[in-house]
Amino acid sequence: MSVAAINDWPWMHWQQRYPQATAIDSGDETLNWHQLVERIAGYANGFHLQGVKPEMVVALRSRNGLQALLAWLSLLACGARVLVLNPQLPDLQLNQLLPGLGVSFALSIDAPAVPQTAPLYLETSCGRVHHPWQRDALATLTLTSGTTGRAKAAVHTFDAHLHSAAAVIGLMDFTPRDRWLLSLPLFHVSGMGIVWRWLSAGATLVVEESRDMTAGLARSSFASLVPTQLWRLLNQPTLPSGLRAVLLGGAAIPAELTRRAEAAGIRCWCGYGLTESASTVCAGRADGSGSTGAPLPGQELHLVADEIWLRSPTLAQGYWLDGVLQPLTDDDGWLHTGDLGHWHQGKLWIDGRRDNLFFCGGEAVQPEVIERVLLAHPAVTQAVVVPQTDSEYGQRPVALVAGDIALNQLAGWAAPQLANYQHPVAWYPLPELAGEGIKPSRHRLQAWLRDRK
Repeated sequence: MSVAAINDWPWMHWQQRYPQATAIDSGDETLNWHQLVERIAGYANGFHLQGVKPEMVVALRSRNGLQALLAWLSLLACGARVLVLNPQLPDLQLNQLLPGLGVSFALSIDAPAVPQTAPLYLETSCGRVHHPWQRDALATLTLTSGTTGRAKAAVHTFDAHLHSAAAVIGLMDFTPRDRWLLSLPLFHVSGMGIVWRWLSAGATLVVEESRDMTAGLARSSFASLVPTQLWRLLNQPTLPSGLRAVLLGGAAIPAELTRRAEAAGIRCWCGYGLTESASTVCAGRADGSGSTGAPLPGQELHLVADEIWLRSPTLAQGYWLDGVLQPLTDDDGWLHTGDLGHWHQGKLWIDGRRDNLFFCGGEAVQPEVIERVLLAHPAVTQAVVVPQTDSEYGQRPVALVAGDIALNQLAGWAAPQLANYQHPVAWYPLPELAGEGIKPSRHRLQAWLRDRK
C-alpha cells in the first residue's frame, strides 16, 4: 500500500475494503473496521455537539488505552488539532506549557482535569460529523520538550505521518496480517508512529488495557520497545510465540541485548528519529555495531561540522505558538537537529547531542561515548552519564547504571577503555524517577544528583 493510495480517512479507507477484518484488539474488546468507523463517528458527533470545531487545538490527557485511542481518532475526525499530554505532568508545569498553545478544550481520561481549560467529555451521539479528509491539514501537536517556560510543540500534517509510516512499513515488512502493540505513549512521537503504521497498513493494533505488556506482546507480531522493555521480556520464563520483530529506540542498544533477542527468533531493528520528523529518519537491523541504519526513503541528511541536518517530507510544518507556526528550518528547508553523528559505509552513527557536551579540565566530554562503553558490558541494561560540578575541573562525569553487576567491578572493567577525563568520578544505581517518558531525563537525573549532596 503506497502513501498516495490512501485518499480518505484511513479507518474509512479500510472499512470500505475489509469491513470485517480486525482493526483493534484490546484484550477485553475487539473492533473490526466497520465497528471502528461507527465508534469514531459517534464520539466525533459528541465532540461536535460540545463545541469542537475544525482547526481548534484540543488537548488529551490520558494514558494509553482503547478510550484514549478512540478519543484521539475522533478528535482528528472533527478536524481538530490534537495535543496529547503526559498525564504525569503536574499542573504547575501545564500552567507554564499551555498558554502559548491556544488550547480550546481538554479531555482527561483517568487523569486529573487540565487546569484553566474548558473540559470536554467522551460522549457518543448519533450522527456523522467527519470533517473532509485533507492530507495536508495540520493534525497533531507534539511537545518536543517543555519542563519550564513556554511550550514548544511540533505540528505535523497527516501527509507527514503517512510518509513516515510508509517508509518503516516497507523496511520491516509490516503487513495487514500483522499486529503491532501500542507499547509507547501517544504523547510521544514514537507512540503516534505505531498508530500511523497500523492505519497505513490496515493491520491490527493491539491495545493492552491491563498495562501488562507481557499480555499485549502475547497477542502481537510487532512491537516498538526501548531496550529496558526488551531486557524485561527476554528475562521472562517464556517468550511470546508470535512476536517476530521489534523496533528499538530511546537509548543506546547493547549488543548482548540484540544477540539474545535474535537467538530467540525476534528480529531487532534500530533507528534514529526525532519529534520534528514524525518519528523515524534512519533505520536498519540492529547488529550491535552502534549504527542507526541508512536514511529511509525521502530523508535527506547532511553533516555540517558533525551536526546532522535534515530535510524531509515528514518534517513538522513548524512550532505552534500563539496560533502561529514558527519556522523550524533554515531558508533552504534544513532542520539543524543539534545531534552529532558520522557516516560509515552508508550508515549513520549518532555521537551524541551537542547540548549534552560538557568540559572536564578543558577536555570535551560527550556523555554518550562513555554510555556506549558501559552498555557494551553484557550485565548492563541502562547507563546514563551526567556532569557534576567540580571546583578544580569544572565538571566531571558521574555514571548512573542499571544492571546485574557491582558498580566497582564495572568501573574496573570500563577504566582501560576510557580516557582519564572520561572516568566517572562517582557511580550510582540508576534511580527510577516518577513521570519519566520513553528515555530518562538527563535534567531530572542531574537534579537528583544535586539533591544527594
